[in-house]
Amino acid sequence: MKFLVFLAYLATIPAANWLIGNVGTMCIPNGPCLIPVAPGLMAPSGVLMIGAALVLRDAVQQLLGIRWAFLAIACGVVLSVLVAPPALVIASATAFAIAELLDLGVYTPLRKRNLSLAVLASGVVGAAADSAVFLWLAFGSLDFMAGQLVGKLWMTIVAAGVLALVHNRTVRA
Repeated sequence: MKFLVFLAYLATIPAANWLIGNVGTMCIPNGPCLIPVAPGLMAPSGVLMIGAALVLRDAVQQLLGIRWAFLAIACGVVLSVLVAPPALVIASATAFAIAELLDLGVYTPLRKRNLSLAVLASGVVGAAADSAVFLWLAFGSLDFMAGQLVGKLWMTIVAAGVLALVHNRTVRA
């Protein structure tokens, strides 16, 4: 179970990179494919997996420890370089590394006091950092910042809920 979370975390990176170039209700030439994340708000489709990645990184740390969390981040950066479209390699890897390290920095001190708050707060910080860094480096614009944040936070909420259910079932068993 523990290592499945690690693998699920790593799977979000190629999934996000594939989604951004292939799935959306609208694809911008030489740009991302977009999905609606709220009424009148669009975001690059990769946000779905990045929101999940932020929560799964927290789960890796919770289940396997901080060393595994750092290993997961390092593997994620390498995967990001390997699978990102050439035009997005720098933006993808840099945004991923910064966001995940900030997520870890917020999650670590909060997790023992309030796990739910730790997941939510670290998800918000990670989503904001990932969105700003990725959009600026990839497109030189923060035009999709609001959509990026909303999309990642939706997935953070969903992923956190699923992990809470799994955690509760595991604790009861």
